[in-house]
Amino acid sequence: MSSVQHYDVIIIGAGAAGLHCAWQAAAKGLKVMLVDHAKQAGKKILISGGGRCNFTNLYASPENYLSNNPHFCKSALSRYTQWDFIALVEKHGIAYHEKTLGQLFCDDSAKAIVHMLLDECAQYGAKVQLRTDIESVTYEAEQYRVQTSQGSLQAPQLVVACGGLSMPKLGATPLGYQLAEQFGHTILPVRAGLVPFTLHEQQKQAYSELSGLSLDVVATNERASFKEAMLFTHRGLSGPAMLQISSYWQPGETFYVDLLPGRDALTELQRLKQHHPRQSLRTALQQWFPKRFALTFADQQGWPDRNLADCSNALLENVASQLQNWPVKPNGTEGYRTAEVTLGGVDTDQLSSKTMASKLQPGLFFIGEVVDVTGWLGGYNFQWAWASAHACAESLS
Repeated sequence: MSSVQHYDVIIIGAGAAGLHCAWQAAAKGLKVMLVDHAKQAGKKILISGGGRCNFTNLYASPENYLSNNPHFCKSALSRYTQWDFIALVEKHGIAYHEKTLGQLFCDDSAKAIVHMLLDECAQYGAKVQLRTDIESVTYEAEQYRVQTSQGSLQAPQLVVACGGLSMPKLGATPLGYQLAEQFGHTILPVRAGLVPFTLHEQQKQAYSELSGLSLDVVATNERASFKEAMLFTHRGLSGPAMLQISSYWQPGETFYVDLLPGRDALTELQRLKQHHPRQSLRTALQQWFPKRFALTFADQQGWPDRNLADCSNALLENVASQLQNWPVKPNGTEGYRTAEVTLGGVDTDQLSSKTMASKLQPGLFFIGEVVDVTGWLGGYNFQWAWASAHACAESLS
């Protein structure tokens, strides 16, 4: 039987949080082992932002995060800001640009971010071991024994950075939650976040012919509101506005879409009726929308194909209301298969907001997506990964 390899800290999960924590812990002189079952490190980094990695957001602040305890993320985010990570990116000479709404992307490939983190690990001697399955984790005599497919590891400190359930094709597993529960932690209910919606069959069929069509909208419910693009798909609705509101949506709920943000549809329809009475209602809609959307939407609402002169005020009020307050009651979401993040996770009440350490178990830490902190779309979740990793690394000894 192979001998046990001893380290100061073992980190499970070679994603954004695990890699960032590993090199910073090693930079303090600690002997670090980072293990992951994947064939390559940072798989989620590599596919993010269309392969260019939206690695942070200029406007990242605690208000951009969902958690059962909204105050939990404040400490870590304030001690490792977007500017700290930007400085690291610039130190490595990685060219980047702002796309929209403060979102920063690599000019070239997301591989640059993974290479940067791996280079830092190599510089400070943090060992990264891939293709390594975790078979069991035990704690005895103030030491964690991690039995893997590549042998036994032992350390007094264990960092769980193995993410959530989103995108199982990239290797997502419930391991992080299982380890948390093993050591007495509560897992708050998890569900897919930043995820496209599916529509009920009748609506899905009606709108599927609009697949690929995008509109700038405002999506709103009683908890949140987002002004971004909405994209029609073969299965339902996607695009940034839909992904954002999905994190604030519960099954069975209705949310509302303003298809003409910043305009007064009723006033404009009444003006058109006065000046162009012979224009048909459906033609009038085409001044605001692509023809195929205007016709399909009118059909779905049951609006008559008549001239504006023949449209009653009540009809125009109904048209305006639907355009500016279109109720959407999804059938569901596409689930973890395409979700960018997992909402819920390890209960923050049982963690230190300063160190990410367990309050229940000595030497145990949780960072990144496995924790009940979820950011908006647009680089916020990466910033939480960097910040929580930094808070943890600073406290390791």
